[in-house]
Amino acid sequence: MIEDSKAIEKIVKKAMHGNIDAYGRLIELNKQYLYRTAFLYVKNEDLALDVVQECILKGFSTINNLREPKYFKSWITRILINSANDILKKSIKYTPIEEVEVAMTEENIELEQRLDLYDAIDVLPHKYRSVIILKYFDNLKISEIAYTMDIPEGSVKAYLSRAKEELKKYLKEDYVYAK
Repeated sequence: MIEDSKAIEKIVKKAMHGNIDAYGRLIELNKQYLYRTAFLYVKNEDLALDVVQECILKGFSTINNLREPKYFKSWITRILINSANDILKKSIKYTPIEEVEVAMTEENIELEQRLDLYDAIDVLPHKYRSVIILKYFDNLKISEIAYTMDIPEGSVKAYLSRAKEELKKYLKEDYVYAK
């Protein structure tokens, strides 16, 4: 896997000039990231794959609009988020058919806490959910989130702060005795 940012920028420049193989290489380097981010948005494997596919197609047809090769990941993430939102508008909200009962054992407590966190993130307003996913699941910097969402860095910081407060309120109900 290529980790050198200069080498990646060279590949991006080739893709921007219409090189299909270069674009394919960029997608190959980012496929797990794209799928994971899509899944966090749509919560369904099939829909996540649809989102990634739509993102790849839109990205290929508009890569010549990318201004700076170093921002490829943020740029493709913006396309992915927009694709996820489009697909969510068209689809029915996914609800798992089977519910699994999990015994309250020590090893399952962490799983339950993570599931509670995912549920809490899911009920956040869209802009807050986006900054939380991009910051804590995709490990993007504030500047990258700002570029991806096309908002000022100050707004990203404010959204993160407000999102954390909302999460605390939501999770406080489940963990009142957790001190």
